[in-house]
Parts: sequence; structure tokens; C-alpha cells
Amino acid sequence: MKRVLIAIADGSEEIEAITLVDVLRRAKCHVTLASVEPTLLIKASRGVSIQADCFISDCRDENFDLIALPGGMPGASRLADSAALIELLDRQRQRLGAIAAICAAPAVVLGRQGWLKGKTATGFPAFWEELKEQGVKLMNEPVVQDGNLFTSQGPATAMEFALALVRFLMGDVVADEVAGGLLISSK
Repeated sequence: MKRVLIAIADGSEEIEAITLVDVLRRAKCHVTLASVEPTLLIKASRGVSIQADCFISDCRDENFDLIALPGGMPGASRLADSAALIELLDRQRQRLGAIAAICAAPAVVLGRQGWLKGKTATGFPAFWEELKEQGVKLMNEPVVQDGNLFTSQGPATAMEFALALVRFLMGDVVADEVAGGLLISSK
């Protein structure tokens, strides 16, 4: 079973966070939703309360097939401020594990660490200039894959993003089954 960590914070974009959890769990991935906050219950960007499975610090000694980051502001900034999450992401990068970020998270979490320099990526349009300044080869596409790095633009692209992650982790058959169950035409 593929193991996925999704980090959340106060101000995370709820459509992105919940879409990732839902679609990856439909694909039978073991998804851990971890809070970077001092509480498990976070208040997302539009006021929706989301209960995490655990704290990010509980995941420090674990390895994941994928670490995924929803966007939203100030959620992405709060993710970037989490030393435990940055440590996990750095270890994931060093072992060439998959990392996925959507909306503000590519620029605010990954780019500000210098991890996107020379990579092909996308993000929320308000962050495109910042991404370019971070040395990103910017693509105006809903989902961009550069090796084990996946980025996406925002809430409207969350479903396509999640299905791309399923396709990467579980293969075409599972991705097509999940998409079909959601009444989506899978690419």
C-alpha cells in the first residue's frame, strides 16, 4: 500500500486538501493527514474545520511514497514555517521521493527553500512572478510533472492533480477506475 502524507495548517485551502485525501484514499493509498498546528483541528481558508489524523511531529521518523501540500493563504505560509515539515520534505527530496504542491504551496513552501530552481512547475497565477524569480521554468498548465515533483494551479485543478498523483503512484488502471467512479474522464 502506498503511503501518502498530506500536511495541513490553519488557512489551508479546503478544496485542495480534501480532494487530495478523498481521491488518494479511493485509490487505496494509506493517507495520513497531519497538522502543523498545535491542535489537530484546523480552520481552513474558508472557515471549514478539518480534523487531522496526527501532528506533523508524529511523522518525523516515517517514510512516505508521496508528501503533498495544499495551498491557500495563510496556510501555505504556516506550512513553510513548520520546521518538522521542512525536515520531512528535505529528507523526501534527498531520497528522491515524490513531492506534490498546489496553488500557493509551490512558491511559498518549496520555492522559498530553493528547491524549485531549474524545475518545470506551475502554481496559482498570483505566484507566477515569484516562481519565475525562484528560477522555475513556469508552465501555464493545470498539472505539471517534473520527475517526482508535481505542481498544480489551484482549487479548480485539484481533482486533475489528485488523479495525476494516483496515476503516478498506482498506475493507469487504478487511476481510470477512480476517475470512472467519480464520473470524470481520465487522461
